[in-house]
Amino acid sequence: MEKLFWVTLASLERIQPGFGPSGRYKRLPRRFKKAIHAIDSSTIALVANCMDWAKHRRRKAAAKLHMRLDLQHFLPAFAIVEEASHHDNSRARELCARLKDGEIALLDKAYVHFDHLFDLAQRGVFWVTRAKDNFTFKVHRKLEAGKSKGIVRDDIIELKGSKSKKAYPIYMRRVLAEVLINGKIVKMAFLTNNLDWAPSSVADLYQARWAIEVFFKEIKQTLKLAGFIGHSKNAIAWQVWAALLVWLLARFQAFLSSWSHSFTRLMALLRSHAWERIHIVELLQFHGTAGGLPRMMAVPDQAYLPGLQPR
Repeated sequence: MEKLFWVTLASLERIQPGFGPSGRYKRLPRRFKKAIHAIDSSTIALVANCMDWAKHRRRKAAAKLHMRLDLQHFLPAFAIVEEASHHDNSRARELCARLKDGEIALLDKAYVHFDHLFDLAQRGVFWVTRAKDNFTFKVHRKLEAGKSKGIVRDDIIELKGSKSKKAYPIYMRRVLAEVLINGKIVKMAFLTNNLDWAPSSVADLYQARWAIEVFFKEIKQTLKLAGFIGHSKNAIAWQVWAALLVWLLARFQAFLSSWSHSFTRLMALLRSHAWERIHIVELLQFHGTAGGLPRMMAVPDQAYLPGLQPR
């Protein structure tokens, strides 16, 4: 199923070259021309008493989907499905192995490993992540912070701990910014190896990482990836890859029909016509033209049983 997903993705991109670029994440800063990748994982809860292979806590079992999402195309670029007992940073190198010079990686702070970040910097890959709570550093040089744009501090720093400094011996940048989260202003510290970007660009890039959370929501909630038909590791992985394949085919149909509504509405419409012989593209084009819910055209007399119509 994993192989089928990647073969199908390559085939759809070959059939319709515009399929990938059409999915560009709307909140992605447009001033960046190189490919931008969001890297994160999502935990899928399982039943502990019948899935011993997936136990990672005393009374819990879970699988984990590691994903590298190409935000330029809003399509998966690399994925790993495994048990949740592995720490995220153990898969960081695999997820970033094919990143090219000049491309940008937006990493969740769980993937922060200074050896790996230094390797990315040496390869010419730019990265942006969040600083951990126990992060220690020494300010080398203060840069001008644009407070009007919510930037509190902008510093060139070096790591303070001996092990951390050995793993990452060069300078990095720390941007402290005020970010709006759930209606509240919160201060967040962002780290990057790019010393030339505007500080607002660093904050905007990391906030664009939210796209991968949208992707996980579509896979887990909209496709209801919760009830599993098998208990083995292979069965769970098979169903996760099947869900990714369904997501891909649905997105391709949305592209062909110029669907402008949400993915949730798209899947609800497809489910309601699952057992009808109907052309999907025509169905989506018909329901996708209106701004609101589709209306039923009916004559007033049709609301009454035959012989009981009012005079």
